[in-house]
Amino acid sequence: MKFPSKVKLVDVGPRDGLQNEKAPVPAAVKIELVHRLQDAGLSEIEVTSFVSPKWVPQMADAAEVMAGIRRQPGVRHSVLTPNMKGFEAAVSAPRAQWPDEIVVFAAASEAFSQRNINCSITESMERFRPVVAAARERSIGVRGAISCAVGCPYEGDVAPAQVELVARLMKDIGVQHIGVADTIGVGTPDKVQRAMEAALKHYGLDELSGHFHDTYGLALANTLAALEMGVWQYDSSSAGLGGCPYAKGATGNVATEDVVYMLHGMGIATGIDLDKLVDAGQFISDFLERKPNSRAATALLNKRVA
Repeated sequence: MKFPSKVKLVDVGPRDGLQNEKAPVPAAVKIELVHRLQDAGLSEIEVTSFVSPKWVPQMADAAEVMAGIRRQPGVRHSVLTPNMKGFEAAVSAPRAQWPDEIVVFAAASEAFSQRNINCSITESMERFRPVVAAARERSIGVRGAISCAVGCPYEGDVAPAQVELVARLMKDIGVQHIGVADTIGVGTPDKVQRAMEAALKHYGLDELSGHFHDTYGLALANTLAALEMGVWQYDSSSAGLGGCPYAKGATGNVATEDVVYMLHGMGIATGIDLDKLVDAGQFISDFLERKPNSRAATALLNKRVA
């Protein structure tokens, strides 16, 4: 079987990984995490969210974080901007502090859309339309995330036709790249492949990525299933940061260290220095006063002290 020769990983730890932490994480720590990820070779980092601090207090320092990042050539920094107010905040700073890409998100589940953002899937697209247009007018990239692409905490299984619908709607409003997300980590390889096939009806392989949570321990298996289809871009989170708010006590994002270990073992290039990546995950885990939620990181750290 022929796999992609290279894979690009988007580390979402600074944003998706930290957003649900109850104790405040200072901007300086978030900035240092971004710098360490850059130094480890990550070329795509999801940094923060420009959202209401009332709803996501951990991201209240978004502008400070973006202002403090030391930009490196070849590294793209993305931010979540769910509405025009968020987008305007993201571009209110000097141009050098703007994100390279914004992220909008919609669910493949009507029930999840209604409970999460209080509107239907089609209504959510109309909210995103001016955001997408404003970003593209400023030459800022636009990535869309399709959440609950294989399962929903309220509806159960999600049909591939729903993924295709959201992909088509995102294409219609000008979203350039989409990520198929197993938000609650219930996906299995066959379900993930069907969701990917649905998205590929509207986006090419170069415009598609996977985002897998590890609630049932299948994130790496689902990554492998997508690799078999030629998908070569994935989201992951350093040290496995991030819980799963819809499955109490469950793990969340797949750890970047685990994905990199698997890919390197398969001879697939990532451009990432695994030792430096482990150090970055250890840095943020030390601050949070817990061990990295990564089996590869744990094994490699144990070897260092053996």
